[in-house]
Amino acid sequence: MSETRTSITYTEAGVDIDAGNALVERIKPAAAATRRPGVMSGLGGFGGLFDLRAAGFSDPVLVAATDGVGTKLRIAIDTGIVDSVGVDLVAMCVNDLICQGAEPLFFLDYFATGKLDVDQAARIVEGIARGCAASGCALIGGETAEMPGMYPAGDFDLAGFAVGAMERGADLPRDVAEGDVLLGLASDGVHSNGYSLVRRIVELSGLGWADACPWEAGTLGAALLAPTRLYVTPVLAAIRAGGVRGLAHITGGGLTENVPRVLPEGLGARIDLSAWTLPGVFRWLAETGGIAEGELLKTFNSGIGMVVVVDPARAGEIETALAGAGERVARIGRVEAGQGVAYEGRLL
Repeated sequence: MSETRTSITYTEAGVDIDAGNALVERIKPAAAATRRPGVMSGLGGFGGLFDLRAAGFSDPVLVAATDGVGTKLRIAIDTGIVDSVGVDLVAMCVNDLICQGAEPLFFLDYFATGKLDVDQAARIVEGIARGCAASGCALIGGETAEMPGMYPAGDFDLAGFAVGAMERGADLPRDVAEGDVLLGLASDGVHSNGYSLVRRIVELSGLGWADACPWEAGTLGAALLAPTRLYVTPVLAAIRAGGVRGLAHITGGGLTENVPRVLPEGLGARIDLSAWTLPGVFRWLAETGGIAEGELLKTFNSGIGMVVVVDPARAGEIETALAGAGERVARIGRVEAGQGVAYEGRLL
């Protein structure tokens, strides 16, 4: 007696190739809108091509950065507000690139989910494209991975990869010296670090994502999903104008751990905490969670998303230029002999 075998398809196993193709077609216009000099190919190939000479470089050094959005994605998934996490993804990568003195050139994303929802995925990638366009960075490729059994229904994960370049010898930090001025550029909220603690504090508060936000208009979920600020355009202009000696992107580790990363051996930073006003989101987190000031400063950006180390003779003009470009700038301290960060004044 012959045995009858049942034939099954990849789609029946949970992977819909047609949905993936539909996603690529939908996001092509968003990716095309990020095109810049140097781009040689669009979406759909096995790799993205980029011509450094066409981008204006003569003796370039490449700089690469990769990052994710962390557990901020949990709030996006639970609320269904997924339109801005793509901006977060880009910002976390390109804000790091400029700290090396590099201009972001192109970006690739990795989107993974258990079951591909074309509309959800397209909204996310369109957010990535907006972040790229705002940073002068081309979205030239990526990967969508549909992996049944790996993620619960509706869940997804994101990773991003940015490549930039600078002319040889233009790398940062360089020539940082005692007496240099620290300019703090304001953040747009929590950005994309510390969300495991944020979610724990929200749980303790008894509030839900759809409840009214305690510190501003709108819902709590929407307020906590404010996208990471993109510092690329104004900061690159400041670098090219001269006088910028170092940059610290204030991510995980806060001011306490990120500022020393751009200081040479034997030098530390003194930061005046009274130089800026602590944003409402951080005050609420601190009060609701009973967070001490020191913990706040090494977990969150505490209202300062980027620190610019500048030549004191150029500090005034750099501050004016950054403010003119739309940044909220504060003189928050100086470089001094020592190590680490010393604080004066109070945030809370």
